[in-house]
Amino acid sequence: MHDFHYVGSELYCEGVPIKTLVERHGTPLYVYSQHTLTDHFQKLDRALSPLNHLICYAMKANSNQAVMRTLANLGSGFDTVSEGELRRVIAAGGKVNQCVFAGVGKTETEIEFALRQGIYCFNVESEPELARINRVAERLRKTAPIAVRVNPNVDAGTHAKITTGTYENKFGIAFEKVEGVYARAAKLRHLRLLGIQMHIGSQLTEVAPFEKAVRKLAPLAAKLAVKYGFEFISIGGGLGIVYQPALESGSQTWWKTTAARKILTPSIYASTLVPLLQPLGLRVLLEPGRFIVGNAGALITRVEYVKRTGKKNFVIVDAAMNDLIRPAFYDSFHEIVPLQSKGSGRIASDVVGPICESGDYFAKDRALPKVGEGDHLALLSAGAYGAVMGSNYNSRSLAAEVLVHDKDSAVVRARQDLKEIWKHETIPAWLR
Repeated sequence: MHDFHYVGSELYCEGVPIKTLVERHGTPLYVYSQHTLTDHFQKLDRALSPLNHLICYAMKANSNQAVMRTLANLGSGFDTVSEGELRRVIAAGGKVNQCVFAGVGKTETEIEFALRQGIYCFNVESEPELARINRVAERLRKTAPIAVRVNPNVDAGTHAKITTGTYENKFGIAFEKVEGVYARAAKLRHLRLLGIQMHIGSQLTEVAPFEKAVRKLAPLAAKLAVKYGFEFISIGGGLGIVYQPALESGSQTWWKTTAARKILTPSIYASTLVPLLQPLGLRVLLEPGRFIVGNAGALITRVEYVKRTGKKNFVIVDAAMNDLIRPAFYDSFHEIVPLQSKGSGRIASDVVGPICESGDYFAKDRALPKVGEGDHLALLSAGAYGAVMGSNYNSRSLAAEVLVHDKDSAVVRARQDLKEIWKHETIPAWLR
């Protein structure tokens, strides 16, 4: 569930009418629901309660400090992929000893910083990385905790740009080579073999790929755990969300029944995987991002023009691909609804932004209510891979972000001032 709904003809986030947020803060504007963040984390946490487990939120999905503090207060760990992300964890009040450090390109500086801060574990992607971590740890006179990321060669059946678990991808070490890699790693004196890890892709909406991957990895994990004294197995993230909801005026609910729509819920996920993992006797880590934050956010935008050509009805809005790149990058679907319900009349429209790219669009030939200049639209399910992937393309400011808690709201990132965009740029003396 989530907390965006209509009250009468007006769209709310929790107990706040979104139009009041627009009046105060303008657009484009990201709006997040704290209750949705909490609810999704806790449902997954409860579903996995039969296991000794740790949820490490994949903060690449949304690294806003308020989002992270909400989850840190709930006991979440964090999945990080850079020194910057690890420093964000510290700034948000998260615990570094509940963080994993992933990514294929860790620098020596990043490894040193993570070791000095007491990282729980490095998820290692290659043998050269093992050698580098060992070398840095030796220089610091430390022992580095590591888990090898196994590529199980399981096709998750998701978008090509977000699949990570086949041999066509850059991630992890081939399943058949993992035992040899651990044997060689065991000879490196400054490494501690703490566990084993995998991640097969993002936005998975069926449990079958998870089950297939866990069934493949579990026997290997059991064997290596005895040999090296593993503490944990990490099954990665990837739980998908609903991007095509049924949000109707007057309704207090967003999704149709999960049974009718075959949604991958925490209970379905856990009922399939817990029996496979429990016999291992290992701590289980998982690294969800989108599942926790995706449906907790919406991008609010103002209609600037409606342009009709011989073949198209263009709704031109003030948000753009620099604010939310998913449709342009992945051809992703986001439900688009008006802040004020417009009744049943609809027209096929392209919703596009002002950036000078043909790819700057949010929807094509979408049946939408008739809108005009000054109306506002909400692009739903934009909490993950939205603001965090924002850019200054066309010298556009980064959008403001607001967190809603019941009937309260607060700006959690102010709109970027235009001069901030180029404040670190300089003109050489010979051009002055």
